[in-house]
Amino acid sequence: MATNPLHTAPIEVIEADIKNVFEAQRAHTQKLKNTTASERVGKLKALKKLIMTHREGLQEAIYQDFKKCAADTDLTEILPTLSSITHLINHLSAWMKPKRVPTPLTLLGSSSKIIYEPKGVCLIISPWNYPFQLTFDPLLYAIAAGNAVILKPSELTPHTSAFMKGMLAELFPPEEVALFEGDAQVAQALLELPFDHIFFTGSPTLGKVVMHAAANHLTSVTLELGGKSPVIIDETADIKDAAEKITWGKFINAGQTCIAPDYLLVHSKVQNELIEAIKTCIAKFYGREVAQSPDYTRIVNQRHFLRIKELLSQATDDGAKIIEGGEMIASENFIAPTLLTHVQDSMRVMQEEIFGPVLPIITIENMVEATEYIAKKPKPLALYFFGKSKQNCDYVLNHTTAGGTCINETLAHITNPDLPFGGVNNSGIGKAHGYHGFIAFSNERAVLHQRIGMTTLKLLYPPYTKQKDQILKLFSKFV
Repeated sequence: MATNPLHTAPIEVIEADIKNVFEAQRAHTQKLKNTTASERVGKLKALKKLIMTHREGLQEAIYQDFKKCAADTDLTEILPTLSSITHLINHLSAWMKPKRVPTPLTLLGSSSKIIYEPKGVCLIISPWNYPFQLTFDPLLYAIAAGNAVILKPSELTPHTSAFMKGMLAELFPPEEVALFEGDAQVAQALLELPFDHIFFTGSPTLGKVVMHAAANHLTSVTLELGGKSPVIIDETADIKDAAEKITWGKFINAGQTCIAPDYLLVHSKVQNELIEAIKTCIAKFYGREVAQSPDYTRIVNQRHFLRIKELLSQATDDGAKIIEGGEMIASENFIAPTLLTHVQDSMRVMQEEIFGPVLPIITIENMVEATEYIAKKPKPLALYFFGKSKQNCDYVLNHTTAGGTCINETLAHITNPDLPFGGVNNSGIGKAHGYHGFIAFSNERAVLHQRIGMTTLKLLYPPYTKQKDQILKLFSKFV
């Protein structure tokens, strides 16, 4: 198994290898297209067994990259992936079957159906924050749909990337699944090729780069991006419950989660109580000395550590107040769970996705104020509401737009394979997970079977006589 994340071949060698693999996968697409549901399920079962076999190795690789503990790796990386595989195994046969659809009266005698065929050769570019789950999850759907796949994981988690490369090489030939390690040069070399579909997970900034490259080949894309996901807490919320869920959702993986709560909009009546409850939860989860906790993840590298530090410094220089946390250890890329009040919309911390353990808190007086604030920003990937008021909940749902929403919970919607996952505009394009993931990597091909001989359409062939004009008028009543 490949385990040396420091070895990289010259870019010219990698580019040549990429082109060879791409052409081999192109030549292999017809064979993959003709695979049965049983054959694809067999691959998924083998992949599930492979993951279980290498579970401890994955835990160690991810820990080497940014000190994520084994339990967090199980909870946020391995178990969700295994759950997706099980869901696919149980449903793939039904999803692959042609779907009969109605045919209008004007096509009397014909029949219509949708068949699901693979898109072809697909590129998956995955991020560093959940390096295993966000690489393997789209891979599962690509395999289930019958595609050949090239993977490009992040260079910021090299131990995990190298480990995944070795894992996949045990099971798949390169003409079916191949993984390329490397930096932006490797990604650029891949994006120059005419893939049939690109699935990208990352920032909106890089999403634009991917979409621009895809446009050169008119390649379809699924973009899972990010943004500032808000949390609204109304005056009816169960504060203890809300605090536990917000603390977990925000600080798991040290806030490096695309759907992590980015900022709180808290009703003035419960703000102080909520702040104290969150402080209590931080101590309960990670202890009084968070840096000593074996359960708290580090920032992935120094560049991101300095980025978050600068966001916090700029905010406090402009009047924001740190009311919890703020401690940092540069040598460990450690930033403690931090609560921030007195923030202004002009601060960078309120303009950029934080992607770290800093949680700004804004006071609101009603749901109108909260939804109007959210509406001024790009549509978020996720939105969270805490409260017992159905009226307030409905108001929020009716006056906001988001890729996904949880009521009295954070993050959990991503774990339901029957819910689509994805963003809106700046936070993403397209949906994935479950059936929606299968569809993302499939071409829904329209097929119409027409009878031989006389058809309703033949009644309308030229020349266009008065009699045919009467037939057109008759047809207009049925369309």
